[in-house]
Amino acid sequence: MPNTNVFRGSDATLVLAVDDSSTVEGGLADGLINEYEFSNSVGRLQDISVRVENDVRAYHEIGKRLPSELRPGNINISGTASRAHINGAMLRLLLGDGATSPPPSEAMAQPTFNMVITLNNPSLPDNSSTVTLFGVKFDSWGFRVPEDDFIMEGISFKAMRISAESTG
Repeated sequence: MPNTNVFRGSDATLVLAVDDSSTVEGGLADGLINEYEFSNSVGRLQDISVRVENDVRAYHEIGKRLPSELRPGNINISGTASRAHINGAMLRLLLGDGATSPPPSEAMAQPTFNMVITLNNPSLPDNSSTVTLFGVKFDSWGFRVPEDDFIMEGISFKAMRISAESTG
């Protein structure tokens, strides 16, 4: 039976995991995820967004105003997150060894990992929803220093594929 409960942001947890640590990109991500303990829970996050776009194209026949067919196209998965912490972890997951000093002289691999977002209402512990993003790579990182607010770093990412599961 599908989950029909509503969730709040405080019901969510995010962990990072690696499918295949035998690849260069997976091994690099695995080392960083273990070093920064992201396999437990990525803390101090807020404003996580995930977006899936299906490039649907309409086919119009000559002389017709309405489409005669809609064809699915490329699927793009992306998202963003903000974090109230700057310790180099997110930057290293974006740049790999390129975020160390001195930088490597050879080509740099970019870490690839999975993001697992779990929503679980504490008052209904048997009901949960999980969204898993596979083959994630960060594609931008930045931070701002506001005059009278918390310093936040922000990341954006892209993923190869996505799945969703519900229990309860």
